[in-house]
Amino acid sequence: MRLIEKVFNPTGKKHAGTLIFFHGSGDTGNGLTEWIRFLLGRDMEFPHIKVIIPTAPVQPYTPMGGENSNVWFNRKRIEMDCPEIRTSLASIYDTVNEMLVRELAAGVPLNRIVVGGFSMGGALAMHAGYHLNRDLGGVFAISSFLNTGSIVYDSLEGVAQDEHLPELLMMHGERDTLVPPEWGQTTFDELAKLGVRGQFVPHRTALHEIKRDQLVRVIDFVQKIIPEPEDNVFETPAPDTTKVSKKGKL
Repeated sequence: MRLIEKVFNPTGKKHAGTLIFFHGSGDTGNGLTEWIRFLLGRDMEFPHIKVIIPTAPVQPYTPMGGENSNVWFNRKRIEMDCPEIRTSLASIYDTVNEMLVRELAAGVPLNRIVVGGFSMGGALAMHAGYHLNRDLGGVFAISSFLNTGSIVYDSLEGVAQDEHLPELLMMHGERDTLVPPEWGQTTFDELAKLGVRGQFVPHRTALHEIKRDQLVRVIDFVQKIIPEPEDNVFETPAPDTTKVSKKGKL
């Protein structure tokens, strides 16, 4: 499924990495783009990194009484202890893989791709980086959580101690009442037990929202994972699309 996408190409001469930023439930790529622009006073652009802000497909969403909404996947309730609807997740997995294949075909290696998002978008990013393809460079999540017994945890159970895992940045508002910060902290702690390295950063004044300083931290994180190459240092590798989808799905 090809999604509607807001794309910001590198402002410099080289495309040496890609950031995919997933919005929260009920939002759109345009909505997230405008939110970022309001907070930063500019678009999220980099000299060497392409930024993709896709819009989730419209589908029935059970927490809204089955009404159609732009959501990445369906769920029964917005509760940590609620089981995942894995058939719904499988559909968006295919779409995310298609996005990764396109970036690989453009010559961007997986370790120079960062995925992240807000709320449900952050959950999808964690599924993408720790279940779908653990060769990605990094994952960030703002005000997000994984369900208890998530397939992500199942997937990481079989990881060898020396296997590369994407670095994780999680941020969460301490005043968030929709997704309590304890859910985010628990998610981070569970991932850390399974070998994920990263940082959990609480925000004292944030509700269920993105704050400017969180975006600035995301920008720093992305540039650390995908540094700007020196002239003639970054060589575009031959695309190897076989590396996508090598992890389990369900």
